[in-house]
Amino acid sequence: MKRLAFIALAALAAACSSEPPKPSPAAIAELAPTGKLRAAINFGNPVLASKDPANGEARGVSVDLSRELAKRLGVPLEIVPYTAAGRVVEAAKSGAWDIGYVAIDPLRAVDMIQSPAYVVIEGAYLVPAESPIRSNAEVDRDGIRVVVGKGSAYDLFLTRQIKQAMLVRVASSPEVVSTMIRENLEVSAGVKQQLEADAKRVAGVRMLPGRFMTINQAMAVPKGRDAGARYVRDFIEEMKATGLVAQALARHGVEGAAVAGPDDPR
Repeated sequence: MKRLAFIALAALAAACSSEPPKPSPAAIAELAPTGKLRAAINFGNPVLASKDPANGEARGVSVDLSRELAKRLGVPLEIVPYTAAGRVVEAAKSGAWDIGYVAIDPLRAVDMIQSPAYVVIEGAYLVPAESPIRSNAEVDRDGIRVVVGKGSAYDLFLTRQIKQAMLVRVASSPEVVSTMIRENLEVSAGVKQQLEADAKRVAGVRMLPGRFMTINQAMAVPKGRDAGARYVRDFIEEMKATGLVAQALARHGVEGAAVAGPDDPR
């Protein structure tokens, strides 16, 4: 019922809104202080972004949102590429980007202001085919080594939750499965879609059923840009309500990710 109500509100919003709200001069100054919108795009998360194999062009829901926001601000878009979410977070203090796309986490809120969630994705485990591990509940045991992308949402979550297993951190999420195989480790943790793709590409591995966490993905701005953050918050809510997020997921063939509802926690 809640989802139907949200769809109805989205249709109403699309029908009633003739012009999008204009950003204030303060919001434009904070979101594009160099005269362009510098968007940190994490190509290590295939749910959010990838590169077109034919021409190398950036594509994905985070790219579409960035283009729309730049259009609203009336400035050019500059994509600042990253290979891991942790590297996006590390660059927050340096002023390298104006907006970024990260999983909502309290540690990340130290250096940035996060919007409400726009997409919800799942974290899953992958193991060698011959592994005795059959369920998520069997992962947190003594002697189990879990490979994660350093600074990823899965790293932050599992650091808090894992009591007996050991985390093995690698530079980026695309390296997780190859590291597990090369070093004969027990478990890979990451974006469900990325691991499913790896399971099709790599022989001798299998997914564990279900998920061990859900991840609320947000747009973020560096701390201290309050006017920009307020505009981004309203922008994300509008993009969900009018269907732009859902259309982007469908256009880029993303499966297994859902549009976050308006009441999802930040």
